[in-house]
Amino acid sequence: MKSYHIRTMIRKAFFLGIIACFNLFVFGQKVNYDESKVMPYTLPDPLITNNGKQVTTQKEWIKKRRPEILDIFATQMYGKAPAKPKNIHFKVVSEDKQALGGMAIRKEVKVCFFRDSRPNMIILVYLPNQRKTPVPVFLGFDFQGNCTTDDDLLGNPVLGNEGLDTPGVGLLSAKWSVTMLLERGYGLVSIKTNDLDPGSGFQQGVYPLFYAKGQDKPKSDEWGTIAAWAWGHGRAMDYIETDNDIDAKHVAIIGHSRQGKAVLWAGASDERFALAVSNNSGCCGAALSKRRFGETLSIINTSFPNWFCTNLKKYNDNEGVLPMDQHELIALIAPRLVYIASAEKDLWADPKGEFLSGIYANPVYALFGLTGLPSTEMPPLNQPVQSGYIGYHFRSGQHDLTKYDWMQYLNFADKHFK
Repeated sequence: MKSYHIRTMIRKAFFLGIIACFNLFVFGQKVNYDESKVMPYTLPDPLITNNGKQVTTQKEWIKKRRPEILDIFATQMYGKAPAKPKNIHFKVVSEDKQALGGMAIRKEVKVCFFRDSRPNMIILVYLPNQRKTPVPVFLGFDFQGNCTTDDDLLGNPVLGNEGLDTPGVGLLSAKWSVTMLLERGYGLVSIKTNDLDPGSGFQQGVYPLFYAKGQDKPKSDEWGTIAAWAWGHGRAMDYIETDNDIDAKHVAIIGHSRQGKAVLWAGASDERFALAVSNNSGCCGAALSKRRFGETLSIINTSFPNWFCTNLKKYNDNEGVLPMDQHELIALIAPRLVYIASAEKDLWADPKGEFLSGIYANPVYALFGLTGLPSTEMPPLNQPVQSGYIGYHFRSGQHDLTKYDWMQYLNFADKHFK
């Protein structure tokens, strides 16, 4: 197993190196990493309606302005997703009440979107055995399969969509920090991204389940990969609401990089989530698009043409006419909780642009009598700001989800969940 882990790490490093070289060769003249070269830009005011009216009350925000912004993001960036399937149902396919040496109950739950539908989605659940009341949970996606979540799965059959004895069991245990979560009184719910979108176009995954007759790809304003993942968060929440051991009022969704983009859209479009944690999400995540710092709309739409709806491509190298920006995405989550995190060496994701989105979402939180991000300047390295409803930290290091990040997210959740 150790040799497998080493080979996997080498392959991953090689792959990331190729991507870095590709971006340098193709986009080297377009990518800006110099703050002094950020051109002036104008952000839309989240509290000014489409017809120019100033929003001054919570009711006006909830009934008028919030639906306007939500519709703009749905039709111009992420794409509209289907509603919750009427016949969705759940089945526990495996359960171990003494997992992790007796620390946890571990179970797998199959989510069938329609009756006996394929594809379906497998949820892996860890809950602490030492609990007297329903527990809050962190919900996130795993690229390489649920079996990679913890070494606890070594020697145990994995009944999910990845099959039995899948290579890489426990490979990502350091990133998920399951034991630390359980010790802090939280559960973990994880889903394999490929159950929703295997990344091979729109002929597999959940898309064909909702096509009209003769349709073979989403329409220009319909969901791409990021919205499909966000939709999957909602279907996991549908299950969570049926599990009496989970506190459905305190569910935190967490995502790193492209999954961080999906988490913010899930948090904006589904108000059941109490906290959205976006780790190094960058362009079309927490970072302001109009800054054109690091990755831009043109780059992301060229490199990953299936991630967003086709309509977004008309803003390539044309961010000035973009009718929204990511501070409004953060604002859509108000009055609920958001945590944005950046990394010092992750300039591609534009740390300052991620921070500014939190700042410019503040007026909407103020409308609810709440403090959003209580800082006017980016905090120093490794000094988290957590006293408001929007948390933020600027960590040393690379584009990654680390134990340090997890500790800050748990500290922030403790302040509001317990």
